[in-house]
Amino acid sequence: MDLDQFAALRTPEGSAVLAAATEVAGGDPLVAAAALRSRGVPPGLAAAALTQAELRRRAVGKFGPEAAGMFLTRPGLEQATRRVVADRRAARLAAAGVRTLADLGCGLGADALAAARAGIRVYGVEADPVTAALAAANAEAAGLAGRFTVECGDATAFDVTRVDAVFCDPARRQGGTGRRIFDPNAYSPPWDFVTGLAGRVPHTVVKVAPGLDHALIPAGAEAEWVSVDGDLVEAALWGGPLAEVPRRATVLRPGPAARQRPTDGSDGPGRPTDGSDGPGRPADSPDGPGGPATRGHQLTGTGDVEAKVGPVRRYLYDPDPAVVRAHLVAELADTLDATLADPSIAYLYADTPQPTPFGRCLEIVDVLPFSLKRLRALLRERRVGRVEILKRGSALVPEQLRRDLRLAGEHPASLVLTRVAGAPTVLIGRPVAGTGTPG
Repeated sequence: MDLDQFAALRTPEGSAVLAAATEVAGGDPLVAAAALRSRGVPPGLAAAALTQAELRRRAVGKFGPEAAGMFLTRPGLEQATRRVVADRRAARLAAAGVRTLADLGCGLGADALAAARAGIRVYGVEADPVTAALAAANAEAAGLAGRFTVECGDATAFDVTRVDAVFCDPARRQGGTGRRIFDPNAYSPPWDFVTGLAGRVPHTVVKVAPGLDHALIPAGAEAEWVSVDGDLVEAALWGGPLAEVPRRATVLRPGPAARQRPTDGSDGPGRPTDGSDGPGRPADSPDGPGGPATRGHQLTGTGDVEAKVGPVRRYLYDPDPAVVRAHLVAELADTLDATLADPSIAYLYADTPQPTPFGRCLEIVDVLPFSLKRLRALLRERRVGRVEILKRGSALVPEQLRRDLRLAGEHPASLVLTRVAGAPTVLIGRPVAGTGTPG
């Protein structure tokens, strides 16, 4: 979409076309386009409206009902922060006393809108003229144009002395191709500028890819990994007074009404900081004014502790990916009195099951060296017809294994493909109710 098409969509005629596109979108795109053209809609306007309608439909999973009034681009939607994550980040900034914020590379405005909802005055900077115009329109649609304004320009040229905090979400996709950028040095703004912000502004937050190499984390920064419903969605670097601990894993479980699928504090390393008495007793926090409750749980630590190694025991814990990426498996093991069976595999084993929001628990009923023939015979003997397959440290492809097992029966089972003391191993188990939420 270009600026002319966007301007056309903002007219009364364009709004009517958008409404019509919403009615016909979601099915065959050729049929939808033909339906709009049959109403006399010009092809260019029809294409732009249908694209918006489809993007809005996809955006519900990130933004909820407000997606229906937003203007979006494909790359912007892919990089945009989910509302539940953005709102919690904004609440943390507001609690730290932030009153003015520069969002450098604001994209479509997801994080800026969350900060504005939290009462923070936000100055957005976006290099792409179309995206900047869309972000401004999204602020207007949300009724936040007085708190979130956007200028089109170079984020590195913004005068950060005007604000008391900076948020930066550098572009991690190539312009034109949309391909992911894995080298932080190729981000826009560049990595050296991004990491240098902490020395210029009292409070800084940088959103980064979850796969960020720990070696790139600046000294003194807090690195946080965030998962939503078991999906690892982002990482963030908190600088200055915002850096409270070296590593943090934040696990969010939106309530049923918030789940759309197609405040901080620390009791010390390894302790949950969710306002509970221990693991698995979650505290609810609002997902925004009037929003559905979201269960948020946090585990903190140094990120450099090694978990103890022991034998396979009766119960297996599969840690949440935020815990694994934050290198906090040892801290979780400490809360569960658990050990690893292989020092390089992030499965934890314990003698008793405990409730925890930081992973799911399986009761192990069989442990055997991996052999397709033996595994197939055992599952057939037990009349297992449905399996979920988990894997860490195994090169096997789950779907291929599922076909090779030729299952037939009425019972379910969980298979864990892993290594124990370096040897390929398969564990057969079953989920333990009430001990965690499946990822």
